[in-house]
Amino acid sequence: MPRPREFDEHRVLDAAADCFWSHGYEGTSTRQLTQAMALPPASLYNAFGDKRALFRRALDHYLEQTLHDRVRRLEAMADPALAVTRFFVEIIDRSVADPGARGCFLVNSALEAGPRDPAMRAVVDDEIRVIETFFHGRLARAGAAGSIPLEPAPAQAAAMLTAVLLGIRVLARLGPGRDRLSAAVAPVLTLLGLPPLPAAEETRP
Repeated sequence: MPRPREFDEHRVLDAAADCFWSHGYEGTSTRQLTQAMALPPASLYNAFGDKRALFRRALDHYLEQTLHDRVRRLEAMADPALAVTRFFVEIIDRSVADPGARGCFLVNSALEAGPRDPAMRAVVDDEIRVIETFFHGRLARAGAAGSIPLEPAPAQAAAMLTAVLLGIRVLARLGPGRDRLSAAVAPVLTLLGLPPLPAAEETRP
């Protein structure tokens, strides 16, 4: 009978995700991971396998708490056009609130994977398609309801929004501040007939 784990899996995956997010896959050492996760190497490998397997678990953990949770919440909004704008509001808020200017763990992984790692590129592409599918679904509903123009077509508009999103997540690594990130998003929302971003003071709790 296997022994129960003597650690909080949620906590240790949070710690692993923070390490990989901050330093990248190649830049994160096993020593950094064991220190951050407060696990001896043997426990780490017994629980999660090798470094690559841990990275995948940490990325999945991060995505479930961020992207997947956001998509579920915003798909439940009654106003599909506002849901798209709200997606960008939350991304900008999250970027500005990160003192380490780490950008997005998923996007960082895409940049690091490159052509040498087709398996990781496939994982990243699948998750980016989740984002594009969310945009496509909200835009199609909003267009059908007459709340946004029917042109460009939802597929084209979703691709445009996805490209803007990826761009601002890379830009966020430079720590540009809310105004610059908002300036990159606002014209595209206007072009597509979507609700504008709220004034900066309206986003504060």
